[in-house]
Order: sequence, then C-alpha cells, then structure tokens
Amino acid sequence: MPDSLPTTASAPRGRRRHPLPVRLWHWFNLWCLVVMLMSGLQIFNAHPALYWGSASHFDDPWLELYAIRAPNGDIRGQTALGPWVFDTTGVLGYSAANGRESVRGFPAWSTLPSYQYLSMGRLWHFFFAWLFAGAGALFVLYALLSGHLRRDLWLSGAQWRGLGRDLLDHLRLRFHGPHGGYNGLQKLSYLGVLLVALPLMIVTGLCMSPTFNAAAPWLLELFGGRQSARSIHFIVAAALVLFFLIHIAMVLLSGPWRQLKGMLTGGPRVTEEPAATSTTPTTRSGRDQHDAS
Repeated sequence: MPDSLPTTASAPRGRRRHPLPVRLWHWFNLWCLVVMLMSGLQIFNAHPALYWGSASHFDDPWLELYAIRAPNGDIRGQTALGPWVFDTTGVLGYSAANGRESVRGFPAWSTLPSYQYLSMGRLWHFFFAWLFAGAGALFVLYALLSGHLRRDLWLSGAQWRGLGRDLLDHLRLRFHGPHGGYNGLQKLSYLGVLLVALPLMIVTGLCMSPTFNAAAPWLLELFGGRQSARSIHFIVAAALVLFFLIHIAMVLLSGPWRQLKGMLTGGPRVTEEPAATSTTPTTRSGRDQHDAS
C-alpha cells in the first residue's frame, strides 16, 4: 500500500474537549454562584451602601441605593455612584413586586428570599459559599495534578503575543480556536476567574466574619478594613456577573446547541497536536470552531 494513504483506523482518538471533572465543576459552580448572588443581594439590601475603610461613614458612601419623595409626592428610586446620581425607579432603590411597592436596594425578583429576610439570606449565602469553596479547592487540585491547568488554560508565548488579534476577532464576531482548544483570550479570561476573581471573592467574604477577623486580623488590614473588603467583594461579584453575561453571549453567537451539548457530553475528541498530513475533512468551511464554554 502507498505510504500516502490515510490510516484513520489506527489514529489515536484523543481526549474529550471538556473532561468530566470540568463539566461537573462548571454546572455545580453555576448553581452555587446563582444562589450566592441572589442571597448576597438580600444581604446587601439590609444596608444598600458601600464605603472604603474600616467603618461605615454614612455621609460618604461611594455607592448607595435609596429612595426620595419628589416635589409632586411620588417616591423615586435613586442610585448614587460617587458624585453622580441616577433615577432608577422600578429597578434600584424603589421597586414593585406582586403589586406592592417597596423601598429596597435591589428588586424582589433578584434576591433570595424575595422578601426582606436578612437571616435567611445569610444562611443561604454561607451554606453555598462553603460548598463553592470546597468544590473550588478540589478543582484546583485536579487542574494541577492532571495537567489541565498547564495543558488547557496556560497561554503559550504565541498566544500572549496574539491577544490583540484575538480581541479584534471577537469584536468582529469571528470565532475560532486552535485545533479545538481555547484561544489566548479565552484562556486569559478563565485564568482571571480561576486564579484571581474566585479566590478574591472567598478571601474578602472571610474578612467580613468577626470570627475570622479574630483569627487572622492581618488579612483584614491587608484589604484596608471591613468596609473596603465588603466593597471589593461587591465589585468582584459584579465583575463575575459581567463575565457570565459575556460568556452567555459568546455561546449564543457561536452555536448554542453545539456548546451546550459539548458541556453536557464532553464535546468532540481533540489531540495535542494536529496531524501533519491529515485527510480528515475539516468542519464548517475548513476552519476550527470556537468553543465559548
């Protein structure tokens, strides 16, 4: 037989695009973060204002949600961000649920529970926070021991240099990945979430615990005080919400059914390096498809 004929029957099958531990952690994190966000907004509504430093200076918040009575007698919701004040009636500061209007920071549909119940919100938040932290620690161990961090998430030199091109491609809605893997922009965003945002969320959350403050007072001082830690906690949570929205947008734009199927079943099998002389037909106009999940 000529040497040039394909030998696909004996070719290695490779590994799944999304290994099982990655898929399990993905879906577990989804529910944990949704519950933690909604219960966190319930806690925030108990005092819908943020400060810097160690104490709450009520006359100088950098973010505040409240309500005022307008000259015509109507109640208006207000959001103050530093020197800027926005009318957010119906969404922030003053909203309605089930035909009943109320003064509250975030609306009822976004909090857990939907009615004002601080202690219940704290129970939901802390319970899922410990589940989230435990699952995160196990995933980090898996990523290190299995090589997932080095193989699938760490950027190569070429990917670092190509970040600008990847950003322009995403802005132009041109989605592609290297041989079924993550491109540099994806890897950088996932590393930012895994190594920066999530640990920062956990540590700043611990800084708001009096018991943990007594055990490690230096950590609270590192963040500049309890109120600064609370502000950073809120900012990182908002950044994760933004990441989630962009993530969902990328999934919808690059083929939602294919993406969902991949995160449920593991997706197609990929190899470490492309074959030098492959006769296997390429998919979708001969270009590797981007995977946004």
